[in-house]
Amino acid sequence: MSNAKVPINYDVFASLDLRIATITAVELVEGADKLLKLTLDVGDLGERIVVAGIKAWYAPEDLLGKQVSYLANLEPRKLRGIESQGMLIAADDGTRAVLLHPDQSLSAGSVLR
Repeated sequence: MSNAKVPINYDVFASLDLRIATITAVELVEGADKLLKLTLDVGDLGERIVVAGIKAWYAPEDLLGKQVSYLANLEPRKLRGIESQGMLIAADDGTRAVLLHPDQSLSAGSVLR
């Protein structure tokens, strides 16, 4: 059985604001088993907060300074009382999630194409 989603047209894809962000701070989310609160530097977009369910696979100290792929124009939503301003991009094989990141350092805020 395929996990393929419904096809979208190019205009929908082009509306996604995908950027490189640098993680500048990581905090545990009180009372949450899976969530981490990450502060991101997104270059000209400034600082953003994202709540991500990656605690099972990443220790907070291992994320500091890491560059990640980030969806910047996702509508904000509150998780555990924290406004999450976007989403990190990760691959999930059913057993773990792996954050996607550039293989070379880029300026924070660089656009993914």
